[in-house]
Amino acid sequence: MMSFSSEVKQELSRQFSGARHCQLAELAAIMHFCGQLGRDGEGHYTIGLQTENEWTVRKCFTLLKKTFNIDTDDWIEEEKMQEFLGTIGKLDGPVDELLIKNACCQRAFLRGAFMSVGSISDPNKGYHLEFVCDREDMALQLQSVMHGFDIQAKIVKRKKYSVVYLKESEEIVDLLNVCEAHVSLMKLENLRILKDVRNHVNRKVNCETANISKTVSAATRQINDIEYLRDHYGLNRLPEPLRQMAEVRLENPDTPLKELGQLLDPPVGKSGVNHRLRKLSELAETLKQ
Repeated sequence: MMSFSSEVKQELSRQFSGARHCQLAELAAIMHFCGQLGRDGEGHYTIGLQTENEWTVRKCFTLLKKTFNIDTDDWIEEEKMQEFLGTIGKLDGPVDELLIKNACCQRAFLRGAFMSVGSISDPNKGYHLEFVCDREDMALQLQSVMHGFDIQAKIVKRKKYSVVYLKESEEIVDLLNVCEAHVSLMKLENLRILKDVRNHVNRKVNCETANISKTVSAATRQINDIEYLRDHYGLNRLPEPLRQMAEVRLENPDTPLKELGQLLDPPVGKSGVNHRLRKLSELAETLKQ
C-alpha cells in the first residue's frame, strides 16, 4: 500500500508550471537537494539523482526535457551541460536567489524540495512533515522561502543532517496548498475534521459519564444518610418538608433532583430539593458524630 508521502509526491509529479522560469526553479530544487553530476567511462557528462522515489526521477527527467531539451537516453554534449550549469548553478551551494525571486517560482521550488528530500507522516497517526537536508545552507534557504508564505518551519540537527520540520496540522495544510497538492490537502483536511469530531465526541461522552457517575454517587450518599436517619432517629421526628423529602427520595432512588421536586407537595425547584437533601445529610452527620 502506498504511503501518504508517496501519494503526495505522485500528485506533485503531475503538477507542471506553464512558465519556464517556474520549471527551472523546481528543477534547480531537485538538483540541489538530490542531484549528481558526473561523467561516464567514455567521458560523457551525466546527470543522476540520489533518490529511490520513482515520481521524483520522472519529474526531474521531464523537466530536463522541457527546459533544456536534454534526453536522458542520449549522452549530454558539453555545450548543453554548460548551458545547464550556467542556469541551474553549481550544486555545492543554495539555489540562485534570482531563480526563486517570484512567488510562483518559490512554490515550484518548495514542490521540488519536497519531492527530493521531503516526507510526511500518516495523518491517521499524527502530524509531522520534514525535509532532511545534507547541508545547513540549503535548510536555511528552504526555511526562509517557507517563512515567506507565513509557514513557520523550524530546523533541528539530526546527526549530520539539518532537518526542516512542521508539526502543526494547519501549517502542513498551508504547505500542501503552496505546493499545489490539492488532492492530498483535501484528504488531510478530511482526516483532520474526522479526528476532531471523534475527539469532541469522546470528550463529551467522558464528560457525561463523569456527570452520571457523580450523580449516582450523590444519590447513593443521600439514600444512605436518609436510611441512617430512619433507623437511628425516625423520619416522623423530622420537620414536615424534610420528612416528605426523605420519603420521596427513598421511593425514587434514581430520579434526578428536578423531577424529585415535582413529586413534593407543594412542588419545589431543583435548588430547593438540593437544600433539603443537604439538610438531611448534615443531620445524619451530626447524629453519627
